[in-house]
Amino acid sequence: MKRIYQALAEIEEKSQVAALATIVRSHGSTPRHGTSKMLVYANGKTLGTVGGGELERRVHAGALESMQDGEARYLTYQMNDPAQGDAGVCGGTVEVFVEPILPKATLLLIGAGHVGKAVAHLAKWLDYRVVIVEDKPEFCTPEHIPGGDEYLAIEMEEIAEKVHINAQTFVVMATRGADVDSLALPDLLKSQAAYIGVIGSKKRWLEAIKLTRARGVDKKELKRVHSPIGLEIEAETPEEIAISIMAEILMIRHGGTGEKMSK
Repeated sequence: MKRIYQALAEIEEKSQVAALATIVRSHGSTPRHGTSKMLVYANGKTLGTVGGGELERRVHAGALESMQDGEARYLTYQMNDPAQGDAGVCGGTVEVFVEPILPKATLLLIGAGHVGKAVAHLAKWLDYRVVIVEDKPEFCTPEHIPGGDEYLAIEMEEIAEKVHINAQTFVVMATRGADVDSLALPDLLKSQAAYIGVIGSKKRWLEAIKLTRARGVDKKELKRVHSPIGLEIEAETPEEIAISIMAEILMIRHGGTGEKMSK
């Protein structure tokens, strides 16, 4: 059991995604009993066991689902008659609690201009981990853009390689142009990012689409991108635009609608 707790500490330290399944109650004859645990990693690998066989296969599937939607699950399995859909033949009942282990949400900001500064400030205030990426080193410093947890002065094509992107990562591209966007998008679109938003007008986004597709990206993949970025609130200043962007991210993260609270 000590190994699982050590693994949990490592997962938290590395901001990884996983799920922990714990048998909270068992009745009758079952392969494992109360407090038995199984840790499921994002890649499907496991540590520990809740009983093996069909029972464990079902728990494993539930754990993977919990990582995707971020919701805990309370699962009950009968162990009597597989012909009736039960998970085994031992003769008992097993109740399993599955909880997702999710890292702190990360705001991956690409571009450190005026809007980028405002987004970084607001995201930090909203308790996101803020990672700032710039291909111009002089702009990728705490002095130029305060509030970052990590600063990476790297080329656009290196982002997916140098930054750990998972389902709790929200990408904001506030770069200087469509040509820069097209360098980063191919690899970002292959990631598990929960959100990818690109700043700019509709005309700029059409140009970015053209340039990105020329790099071999399918048109369907580009539908993941939110551009023009943010909710329509007639924002003008960098600070107002940042509110528009973070409002859209919060809406998607929490499953909101973006509609008025009162009609």
